[in-house]
Amino acid sequence: MRLTTKGRFAVTAMIDLALREAQGPVTLAGISQRQKISLSYLEQLFGKLRRFNIVESTRGPGGGYTLARPSSEVSVVDIMVAVDEPLDATQCGGKGNCHSDEESHGRCMTHDLWSNLNSKMVEYLSPVSLRDLVQQQEGRGVVIQDMCQKKIKVESAKKAEKTAPALAAKKEIAPKAPLINSVFNLARQS
Repeated sequence: MRLTTKGRFAVTAMIDLALREAQGPVTLAGISQRQKISLSYLEQLFGKLRRFNIVESTRGPGGGYTLARPSSEVSVVDIMVAVDEPLDATQCGGKGNCHSDEESHGRCMTHDLWSNLNSKMVEYLSPVSLRDLVQQQEGRGVVIQDMCQKKIKVESAKKAEKTAPALAAKKEIAPKAPLINSVFNLARQS
């Protein structure tokens, strides 16, 4: 069977994208880092996915990729076909010319077996949507956070720890006096 890493990587990257797209466009660099897939390989795959209108790209700062249609409308077969992944277990590519020698120009004895397997694979994968795979990941408790979000949370927590004692001391020392030039204080004085 010729289900290669191309198809596996494409489906994995699309799940990653669908999980995170609510936060805005998802970068290929982020997917590459999280899924351990070569960035240049992802660029090739997403170029094909874009041509099949499965993803859209946004350029510039804050850019990246988003789904071109709802995840419930993207099947695993759509993804596989877009990246040229053959769902074919036959040796002949489904053409029926399994034997290349001149004596028997027909099908091999197992051609129908592998051809039926092809049909079953398509039948199994067609109804499986990207949304189904996302829900499966969410059911497993996959935590969605990007490195930059994690960094922001860590930095803001550190700042809060540093400033909390200083703010507490400041509040104890002196209550805030009303500003004289405040519009509200001017109205009270009239």
